[in-house]
Amino acid sequence: MRTSEAAAPPEAVFAVATDLESYPEWADGVTRVEVLERDESGLPRRARFEVDGFVRQISYELEYHYDPPHRITWTAIPGDDIRDMEGSYEFTAKADGMTEIVYALRVDPAFTVPGFLRRQAERQIVQAAIRNLRRRAEAMQGDSTG
Repeated sequence: MRTSEAAAPPEAVFAVATDLESYPEWADGVTRVEVLERDESGLPRRARFEVDGFVRQISYELEYHYDPPHRITWTAIPGDDIRDMEGSYEFTAKADGMTEIVYALRVDPAFTVPGFLRRQAERQIVQAAIRNLRRRAEAMQGDSTG
């Protein structure tokens, strides 16, 4: 789990996090995202990701659940590359106009990776994802206000 703060309201951070098709523009390692299904409000319900893994190209599908604009959770549909994955973003407005972002991720790959490498990869993924989400939300907020 990792925490950061963004100079943008929760709605702006939520909008960036749910714009899955734009992930290849800002999310480290994500090379392609295809939204397979949307819910009644237009949010992605299922999506297929291709990422440049540390040792190989990895493909997986995620199912999403939302509590807009405060929480996003996802689970992987078991496949050739990912046996299990659970993750979440939580966005909490702070009194100073900032948004606290909490990101949690647990991955169980379907291929052999030593435990210490898997933990290191998870830490690096979480660290980069929260940093890049914060930067993207702040940049988008700046674009909409100025």
